[in-house]
Amino acid sequence: MKTNNEEIKKLNDNIKKLYNHNIFKIYNSSRKLIIISFFRGLASGLGWVLGATILVSFLTFSLSKIEFIPIIGELVSQLILEIEKFER
Repeated sequence: MKTNNEEIKKLNDNIKKLYNHNIFKIYNSSRKLIIISFFRGLASGLGWVLGATILVSFLTFSLSKIEFIPIIGELVSQLILEIEKFER
């Protein structure tokens, strides 16, 4: 019986230590949770925008190099013209 009480006390102490970690303090406060979620959303949105920008610029650059193929070249040149119109 003594070992069970000691184990329960150790378990209780470990749970208290775990509860004192920062992540539980954040989730107890709705204000902190909202602020952290807001900044997490901003970072995620920024990542999506930067990734899409890099991908589109890479695709545009790659497609501009294959204008010599007749069918694809016409489509690519139309696409480049549309992108240039959009930028203005």
